[in-house]
Amino acid sequence: MAIRSANPPLVLIAGPTASGKSALALALAERVSGVVINADSAQVYRELPILSAGPTAEDYARAEHRLYGFQDGALPCSAADWAARARTAIADVHAQGRTPILVGGTGLYIRTLLDGIAPVPEIDPAIRQAIREAPTEENRRRLAELDPGASAKLKPADKARIARALEVVVSTGKPLAEWQKDRTGGIANEIDLSPLVLLPPREWLYRRCDERFSSMIGKGARQEVQALLARNLDPRLPVMRAIGVREIASFLRGDASIDEAVAAGQQATRRYAKRQYTWFAHQPPAEWRRFHEPVDAAAFPRALELVETEA
Repeated sequence: MAIRSANPPLVLIAGPTASGKSALALALAERVSGVVINADSAQVYRELPILSAGPTAEDYARAEHRLYGFQDGALPCSAADWAARARTAIADVHAQGRTPILVGGTGLYIRTLLDGIAPVPEIDPAIRQAIREAPTEENRRRLAELDPGASAKLKPADKARIARALEVVVSTGKPLAEWQKDRTGGIANEIDLSPLVLLPPREWLYRRCDERFSSMIGKGARQEVQALLARNLDPRLPVMRAIGVREIASFLRGDASIDEAVAAGQQATRRYAKRQYTWFAHQPPAEWRRFHEPVDAAAFPRALELVETEA
């Protein structure tokens, strides 16, 4: 864990979806007069409070929450956009003499907030559009010519990262890796970080993913997706690619039964949780505390004690 300093505290509870982060953060907030701050990319959009497993009315009544449902889905929220809001929210909570509790599973958000972001200039819109509309294989070929280092590191199927690396080098004349050597705006040196990463047994986690997605259907997830589809938004927007939107939309269009849609949504959730699990198991610093037990009734007090001790 971080060495105690004169800097103001920031508790971080991170991990894959359905790992128990929100319940732990809420319990801690009640004990230490904390404010729960969202670090999940799906939960920033106001259209999907149920499908993104956002806070309930009861949760809001128990503790203050920030950065949930603040963004209209028609406007994508980048990691830089979120980090700027998070810095402001954390500073405001500190000014109140309270403890900010950052909770979420979007590693890019967390890394951008703590370490800063590369000062890449705005990409020429025409270049971005041309690259995003080009076949991935063509973009891979161009990237191999212009930025062989990035090309060698990226998987052939990683369409989004290939496009990003290519648009940066084409628009700026400099590879993304060069820009990333000089990150700015991070708060890691300004706060006393107390991180806990939840990495419960995978079987328990995947079962939780299945149960939670199934329960969302009865809580109004279908109605959320129906209202979202009625807006005719660009299908490439992040809110339209959120876990469950495509699967439930297939049912609403009559292309799948509700059981098939639920099964597909559960599978998509498990796959996402698997990717998050791998990231959080290897990417955060080794000194960040990991909690490998299921965050169930038996282990919950131990997990809470870990974060409360450090808060």
